[in-house]
Amino acid sequence: MLELQYELESKAAKWYATIDIANAFFSIPLAAECRPQFAFTWRGVQYTWNRLPQGWKHSPTICHGLIQAALEKGEAPEHLQYIDDIIVWGTRQWKCLRKERRSSRFS
Repeated sequence: MLELQYELESKAAKWYATIDIANAFFSIPLAAECRPQFAFTWRGVQYTWNRLPQGWKHSPTICHGLIQAALEKGEAPEHLQYIDDIIVWGTRQWKCLRKERRSSRFS
């Protein structure tokens, strides 16, 4: 986290905008062959996750990597990313908001 803070402090920006991808983990499907690893029993009924579960130690890494790949593939404007949060900046409000709109199309 400190690396992100230092990076932001190095920018000559007056405006910042953030994007938080809601329910990012739950929008990532688990491969069918992986689902048995996430099975659990509750009140005598067995369930399994079909989406990337919150609380699993690898979920943040997987989520971050997939979002990062989408942003890079889509040539998103200069930004910083931490898991499902994206921040863009600019010297003027309109520049910052334009970057935010462009970035949100890729995520």
